[in-house]
Amino acid sequence: MGESSHKKNKPVIGITIGDVNGIGPEVIIKSLEDNRILKQFTPVIYGSGKVISYYRKNLDKEDFNYQQISSIEKVIHRKVNVLNVWDEAIEINPGHPNETGGKYAVLSLQRAVADLKDGKINAITTAPLSKELVQSDEFKFPGHTEYLTQEAGEKESLMFLVHEGLRVGVVTGHIPLKEVSSKVTKEKIVIKIQKMLKSLQKDFGIKKPRVAVLGMNPHAGENGLLGDEEEKVIIPAINEVKSGHHIVAGPFPSDGFFGMGTYKQYDGVLAMYHDQGLIPFKTLAFEEGINYTAGLPFVRTSPDHGTAFSIAGKNEADETSFRNALYLANDIIRQRNESQFASEDEK
Repeated sequence: MGESSHKKNKPVIGITIGDVNGIGPEVIIKSLEDNRILKQFTPVIYGSGKVISYYRKNLDKEDFNYQQISSIEKVIHRKVNVLNVWDEAIEINPGHPNETGGKYAVLSLQRAVADLKDGKINAITTAPLSKELVQSDEFKFPGHTEYLTQEAGEKESLMFLVHEGLRVGVVTGHIPLKEVSSKVTKEKIVIKIQKMLKSLQKDFGIKKPRVAVLGMNPHAGENGLLGDEEEKVIIPAINEVKSGHHIVAGPFPSDGFFGMGTYKQYDGVLAMYHDQGLIPFKTLAFEEGINYTAGLPFVRTSPDHGTAFSIAGKNEADETSFRNALYLANDIIRQRNESQFASEDEK
């Protein structure tokens, strides 16, 4: 499926199946059962027709139709495609984490990323996996983001949580809290701000984005009384980026910034560590938010929730976040194409 095929047809979005014992297959089926989605893009589930058949029956979704294919070259547009990454039958135990779920989540991800890097699909949306269960001698990554960053050949990416006008990125991601202070450096903050600015322009079409940067300590350090990272690290980083005539403000105390709704004045917000950014984001946008990996040459989105083993197999999972992740991937593909065409026209 070459470049000409992409131009004739809708974008092709690969969907990794995630942990087969979690809610991934359920939210995938629920997101794709409305055929109107096929007018926007062509979905390809990287997994197994046997797994999808199991959950179709489990969820009483017998009207959900899909076409099984053996390789991406055989994709059928205007259909839901299931690319069989493996042929063997595997034991499925919804709600019961085990090594099987981890193993096949990785196989799905690796096959989808290979096709993504080869330009055979336009984007991927990843269903949740267990960070613990995917660990092996061959796969030693804290999560999707770190794996995709390496596969893209990049040193850094930006975990960017998105819901309508609210966009929150983090300087540090999946690391212990005790390591945050040593990992938050001026250089790293500068890189993350730059990636956020570029993504807001390239992926979201905001020509002159406004970015807010949060402090790391309570009350943003209270002028050094409660910590000096703001004065020694964060403010110098903000000033360096602002010297390029970008609109970057801060550091703001996180509690008041979200509590008073100041975030509504900015296109993007950069938090220093995982929970500082994700707790307010999920409070404001849970079950609707999207995790976007910005700063990579390819497009990857995911829902802002995990495997939710506690409700897997019970037909209780809300698919809104996953559906939103698919639509955001499609929107970013189109926005990047428009930006590319605009750049070519200016030459």
